[in-house]
Amino acid sequence: MRNRPVVLVRGFLTGGVAGVFLAAVVVGIILSYELLIAGGVCLLAVYVLIRYLAGLPRRTREAEVPPYLALAVIESLEAVGGETSDIPVKFDLTVAPDDAPAFRVEFTQDINLADLPDYRPRRILVVQYPPDRPLKVRIVKRPAPDWEERASSARLDSAPGPARASEAVEGCGAPLVGFLGLLLGAALVVLLFRADLSDHNDSGTARPSVSSSSTSSSSTTSVSSASGTVALGPGQSFLEEGVLGRTVAGLARGADRQRALTVVVQERLLTVVFAPAGARAAPRIDLDSLPYERVPALVKEATTTLGVASPRTWQVIADGLTGRVALRVSVSGSEGTAYLEADGQGQVVRRVSAGG
Repeated sequence: MRNRPVVLVRGFLTGGVAGVFLAAVVVGIILSYELLIAGGVCLLAVYVLIRYLAGLPRRTREAEVPPYLALAVIESLEAVGGETSDIPVKFDLTVAPDDAPAFRVEFTQDINLADLPDYRPRRILVVQYPPDRPLKVRIVKRPAPDWEERASSARLDSAPGPARASEAVEGCGAPLVGFLGLLLGAALVVLLFRADLSDHNDSGTARPSVSSSSTSSSSTTSVSSASGTVALGPGQSFLEEGVLGRTVAGLARGADRQRALTVVVQERLLTVVFAPAGARAAPRIDLDSLPYERVPALVKEATTTLGVASPRTWQVIADGLTGRVALRVSVSGSEGTAYLEADGQGQVVRRVSAGG
């Protein structure tokens, strides 16, 4: 009973580590997140190593102390399974130490099938057990000659009371606590990654892999799980007031607004690139925070102040690859390509002229 708190804590930790490991593997497979799987495996390996090292002193002490030998009589036995030459047999013994009262114990030990007829009720055996754990009994199959002689001539009476299968340290508490730890460990991993799991489910059920529809007579929208594209008709431009912001809002709805990696804007073509379902590596951008109203002014500045006299094309790219939202406005013409960079508020932070 002195070890009961230790057993309960150890059972809870073991269950918790097992729950974290199993959930990490399952969630990592669902999200294609190899680092999570590796983390679960490493946690399990470290815990097993700690358990092994923590038990090493006790095992060393037990190895240094010789086991206690005693005579025992078989009260009953029962083969409980096995299809090999060694089968598990459940024994009920009365153990009679030389310097302590006799006691009953129940345990299971593998016995060779050919030797099984030698084990019968009322036969006297030689057993051994650690001095501090008398219920951890094992049958000595080949005792020393003096103990074998004692066993052949001894007569033992049955000890009163039922046989004890263990020291009743754990009872049903340790398995229950271990199961609770398993549930809590698994729940912890699921809660930490619930947003990614929700995004994964939304991306898998929100729409088919590719869908195209004509939203009006002058624009075309194409949406897939990886990107969304809007092409405006002749005479229209994303530089017109309010057009860019409204189009992005209509293109990316719900969970997709949290999966955007890059926004690319040209005169009449808009493309939003989404992160693959479950991917965590690439930084994402908040579509609601982009300075859409500053895009026309940035394009005008790039096409008039960076040394490109006759601009043929321009392009705006917004991403968060550096950890912060950044806009890059490039313009190309006969003089070459020039660009300027702006921060998440649309303020210019760098200019590179054509040929520079």
